[in-house]
Amino acid sequence: MGLIPEFTEDGLLPPGDYEVTLDELRGSVLVVGPGNRSDYPSWDIRWRRKLVENLEMLVRQLWQVGVADIFIDGSFTEDKDHPNDIDGYFVCDLRRLAGGELERELNMLDPYKVWTWDPASRCPYRGYPKKQLPMWHQYRVELYPHFTGLLSGIRDEHGNELEFPSAFRRSRRDGKARGIVKIRR
Repeated sequence: MGLIPEFTEDGLLPPGDYEVTLDELRGSVLVVGPGNRSDYPSWDIRWRRKLVENLEMLVRQLWQVGVADIFIDGSFTEDKDHPNDIDGYFVCDLRRLAGGELERELNMLDPYKVWTWDPASRCPYRGYPKKQLPMWHQYRVELYPHFTGLLSGIRDEHGNELEFPSAFRRSRRDGKARGIVKIRR
């Protein structure tokens, strides 16, 4: 599919995979806002640009260690004026992840050493009910590793736990199908 379309009536991306470069993401409806600006007087372009700048730092680190398939979604990909963050996942090799190699390589690149998914690394943030990962505290972006068979912790309407590719293509608020964004190099 092509560039990112306008939101549906439900405020979601239409179902599909939208592959864009970081520059195309910056110029998309997700950052500059929907075409009908009067319907979104509080659209926070500056905040959304900042989130994309932060995402870019993490994406470039993933590219440097050989990770190519990176997907984003969450409230950033909805018609929310001021999303809390950018959520996403990337496809990686189980051996590199399980052996700690991937985390080590990424932390060698990141000045803040934020690459971890250890639940013990989560810290509270004022006003938020759940504890957040270090990368969220530093960048307001959470990117999770994914390999076939890894479950996301997100459940469908029947209570079945989903893998990231399935979970990220459904709205968490009502389970409706939605699109996802793949970052292209």
